Amino acid sequence: MRKIAVLGATGSIGTQTLDVIKKHPDKFRACLLSASSDAEGLFQLARIHKPDVCSLIKEPESIPDDLKNIQWFFGPTATEDALKASKADDALCAVVGIAGLSAVMCALDACERVLLANKEALVTGGSLVMEKAKRLHKLLLPVDSEHSAIFQCLEASNGNAAERIILTCSGGALRLFSKEEIENASVTDVLKHPTWRMGGKITVDCASLMNKGLEVIEAHHLFSMPADKIDVVIHPQSVIHSMVEFEDGACLAQLGQPDMRGPIGYAMGYPERIEYGGKRLDFKTLSSLTFDTPDADRFPCLSYAYEALKHGNGAPVVLNGANEEVVGEFLRGNVKFGEIPRAVRYALDHAKYIEPESIEDVYALDKEARRLARCAFSM
Repeated sequence: MRKIAVLGATGSIGTQTLDVIKKHPDKFRACLLSASSDAEGLFQLARIHKPDVCSLIKEPESIPDDLKNIQWFFGPTATEDALKASKADDALCAVVGIAGLSAVMCALDACERVLLANKEALVTGGSLVMEKAKRLHKLLLPVDSEHSAIFQCLEASNGNAAERIILTCSGGALRLFSKEEIENASVTDVLKHPTWRMGGKITVDCASLMNKGLEVIEAHHLFSMPADKIDVVIHPQSVIHSMVEFEDGACLAQLGQPDMRGPIGYAMGYPERIEYGGKRLDFKTLSSLTFDTPDADRFPCLSYAYEALKHGNGAPVVLNGANEEVVGEFLRGNVKFGEIPRAVRYALDHAKYIEPESIEDVYALDKEARRLARCAFSM
């Protein structure tokens, strides 16, 4: 029985994690549920899963009487405080954005393993996170479908070193839109992801291909692979989740239905595979698996991510911070979709770069990136 802390429990990854836990009550127990501000959603989950500890960043007016036996934490450090109190074996980190960085760092101290569904923690604090995991001899298991696929391929490689990583990409909701249509795409257009069920922010990032750019940076840190050895291909069917190429030219690919419970279950059960209740692939009904090259002219955010990774000196922090800021404004209906790459470009061009040596450095650079992004879309 492994005790799991589910950070970001009310989000898409969090609720799917709880689905897997519920399917295996003999193997897992949710001992901690955390959320940012969705108190009612968290109350509902707490009634079902009966954790020992819960946390909310935004304190609710009151705690229901039937949940007062749970240990509650509130405020800016609630997630970290709850983690320390939970005595969890594993932390499933699905907090959205850079807000998850401090939780990941705390989870490395508090838990045996970190199941990482927060790519921004590595995009913004990659060297800090990986160095700490190595120093503490803690296992960091990827939950993103692409990085889980790469990890699974490497596990099957019998120790042979990877020559190249190929990240697959659905292309997002705007894959077939013209440049003009992309510029003026509505929130409704953007959130119609063709294959995956995800939260709003990541779905917007998929539409701009920024999500794939962030995954390139994440793969660099997780697998010690340089930028020029990480390729991206458009694969609309989302059946091949990613591939690894070896010295002899052979490729290993991991395939499956587009269901996040697959990579979640793999990380939770590692090194064993566990049933997660998903639909199996039926190869007889797969009419085709197609691939294409990302269009840098229509979707420049991917190339900006490669640029930031190669530049270093905190550029990935700037990339991520500017993107988070403008995506939030887009989801609130305050800017056009076309403002996203322009705001990111402006921030990358005007930031004063430093190599972050602490989380405080990361947060300072993130704050500056957000300021620059606001300057860009308020011009």
